[in-house]
Amino acid sequence: MSDEVLRLRGVGVRHSRSMLIRDVDWTVRSDESWAVIGPNGAGKTTVLQVAAAQVRPDEGSAEILGELIEAADPAGLTDLQSRIGFASSAVAEQVPTSEKVIDLVMTASYGKLGRADEDYDSADVTRAVELLDALGCAHLIRRRFTSLSEGERKRVQIARSLMPDPELLLLDEPAAGLDLGGREDLLRRVAMLATDPKAPVIVMVTHHVEEVPEGFTHALLLRKGTVLAAGPLAQVFTERSLSRCFGFPLAVERRGQRWSARAAGTS
Repeated sequence: MSDEVLRLRGVGVRHSRSMLIRDVDWTVRSDESWAVIGPNGAGKTTVLQVAAAQVRPDEGSAEILGELIEAADPAGLTDLQSRIGFASSAVAEQVPTSEKVIDLVMTASYGKLGRADEDYDSADVTRAVELLDALGCAHLIRRRFTSLSEGERKRVQIARSLMPDPELLLLDEPAAGLDLGGREDLLRRVAMLATDPKAPVIVMVTHHVEEVPEGFTHALLLRKGTVLAAGPLAQVFTERSLSRCFGFPLAVERRGQRWSARAAGTS
């Protein structure tokens, strides 16, 4: 069996007359964790939507968990999406205002967003509580999702995305909008997932190298919808590559398994 979890070849996505991404070649294997990095408008979220089987390529081929999404029928596409965990602000914005945290997490097992009159068995409740506890949110189970802080929402979203026991976990800017303490707490928990052999393969979108957690192995750099570099972190996070990516001269530093970047020439 191939160890490829995700394989994009020459992928392009068009919106109106504009290409959001073009000629994207990218392979993610089962023993890797990837950060997708680039400036605003680079195409990061579009690439993630293709990886989530939510957007079909207009050009090229996308194979996810062994399935070609451009060839999948609606039922096959729905089944494929159920095998992928996806946490993003777009999902959070659709949560009903009265939804409690425990219900938001449990409904993910059934592809729903908002609990109605369904009955869930004890196994569903137990798994939801265990996931929330692992992400430091067990005390929030009876709270309404809309009443939570931004950091609490981010962690609950990740718990929800893990509820169906996915094979691939996609995180779209999970640290965006968090203060320093909230960011570091979340990145610590994502790092624990990245090094857990039972956890799914993780792909995380971010603008900042500082937000790449420990345990991540690879990075994809995007600029203006195209791939600038892809590979192991140490090969991709160079001053030359990151300066090209962001269109600004950068000095890059590594301490342990964490990275930072600042304007070149500053101290």
